[in-house]
Amino acid sequence: MNLYFKTEKISPRVTRIFAFNTELMYLVEGDERAALLDTGSGFGSLRACVEALTDKPVTVLLTHGHTDHALGAAEFEEVYMNPLDEEVYAKHSAMPYRARSGAMWPDFAKLRPDQIIPAMAFSDMRPLHAGDVFDLGGVTVECFACPGHTPGTLVFLLREERMLLLGDACNDRTFLFDEFTASVPDYRAALMTLDAQTAGRYDRVLLSHGDGEGVPDMLQRVIAVCDDILAGRSDAQPFEFLGDCALLARACGPDGARLDGGRGNIVYKAE
Repeated sequence: MNLYFKTEKISPRVTRIFAFNTELMYLVEGDERAALLDTGSGFGSLRACVEALTDKPVTVLLTHGHTDHALGAAEFEEVYMNPLDEEVYAKHSAMPYRARSGAMWPDFAKLRPDQIIPAMAFSDMRPLHAGDVFDLGGVTVECFACPGHTPGTLVFLLREERMLLLGDACNDRTFLFDEFTASVPDYRAALMTLDAQTAGRYDRVLLSHGDGEGVPDMLQRVIAVCDDILAGRSDAQPFEFLGDCALLARACGPDGARLDGGRGNIVYKAE
């Protein structure tokens, strides 16, 4: 099976890359260097796609250690991830988990063994922390912590582009229900901090699934969902993912969109 990554230019410096299991990546090209934000599930050669888009040296910055975001990393030499996600990455990079997750993609069974990128050793990654700044020449990527979805989840502000990549940290179906996720009160506190740190610094929100487009007030909307959960106003719609049962705070239709037409949601467990 041939694998070709679809791409779209969303600004002169930023390209969105569509992978095969709903995940999205972003290539940010400066005058001197490029940064690749996330690497997808590691199906097919992402490096070949990136090299067709830029001839500049590439730094990989990972939002978190989940299988659909960090498993294409081994194709690149300079890779950064938050050390707080080491345990998450250990679980998600194991082949049984990768296969279980990949099976959600109908064509997964058609992959040849050489089309599955081996997992990068965590010890080969460089540490990435909130406050780190990468000057690519004409565009700067700044890192912010947003623990919740995973302990080490980071979001990236593209300063000059006035874009905030929230990724999976805060989106239309933020997962807060596995062994590594934070409680709703702790997650709410992280969102409040991030909102204060980034207020007035961006106009556009980027996500890592769907069409990649958030809404500018996504942080505030999901904070409001947290408030509803904590006040007992959740719709508590049953939700199942890979055999794990949880609750959707705002009821959704079969397409995953909120029935009330709003944006921002949380999947959580009552306890």
